[in-house]
Amino acid sequence: MTSPEFRSGARGIPPSSADPAPARLSVGIVSAGRVGTALGEALERVGHVVFGCAAVSEESKERVRTRLPDSQILPVDEVARRAELLILAVPDNELASIAAGLAATGVVARGKLVVHTSGANGIGILAPLAAQGAIPLAIHPAMTFTGGPEDTDRLAAACFGITAADEIGYAVAQALVLELGGEPVHVAEDNRALYHAALAHGSNHLVTLVADAVDALRVALDGPGFPGIDSEPEAAQRVLGPLVRAALDNALRHGQSALTGPVARGDVAAVQKHLDVLSDVDPAIAAGYRALSLRSAQRIGSKPELIEILEGEL
Repeated sequence: MTSPEFRSGARGIPPSSADPAPARLSVGIVSAGRVGTALGEALERVGHVVFGCAAVSEESKERVRTRLPDSQILPVDEVARRAELLILAVPDNELASIAAGLAATGVVARGKLVVHTSGANGIGILAPLAAQGAIPLAIHPAMTFTGGPEDTDRLAAACFGITAADEIGYAVAQALVLELGGEPVHVAEDNRALYHAALAHGSNHLVTLVADAVDALRVALDGPGFPGIDSEPEAAQRVLGPLVRAALDNALRHGQSALTGPVARGDVAAVQKHLDVLSDVDPAIAAGYRALSLRSAQRIGSKPELIEILEGEL
């Protein structure tokens, strides 16, 4: 298959008048979850046609009706048979069976682009389809999805981890990502699990950390109120938000040197006091604080007595 021509106007670069008209791909999506719907919307914005989606739950069907209104809700095999670009946006634990099932039915023609959006998997999981001549691509948006229309807008600022079988595959994957306004990042097949673990550690665990901090701060702000922020229902988020955003920005800009606070100072007494009061609120929050304090102390080579206290509690 000759790789399709994609829009040369990606990322705000106007196409040359000499450029041929960009090809429009017929796109099918399995299934219309948060990621699949956002990618479908993004592809339609740049001129491709999402003709159909596989959707089982009422929530998924509603996403198709409201966000991809020109798409039909079709069985998986029909979506796969008709698509020039087939996007498998299914949970990681369903991807292998979907690929095997499609290969068994023979509905994916030779030369068809088959993309999955799993961060943890490379193209090996699409081997049954690749063996029948499909072009396997792993294109994972490094972004969190809420299920709302804002997901599509965020794709334009996201990096995408791409893995392909050869240079042609990488060129196609890169062109698709650039067309959406994203930034393609090559990830070797053997490094997909590590790539995914790093992203999960930095994003999913951040949610848990912030949620624990908000819970503790709510308790700290509970009491006789004064007119102002501490009387508002979301006071904890209002207090914590600017600090968390600044800390994240500093960490991304300056790395480990952005660490401040009692662990960075080696203040054993303050850390112990924090553990005591957090334990009164919720021992599980205190355990999370203790584990992260230990990791922070290890990274900066903090005082041995602080590390010893934290290790002894674990």
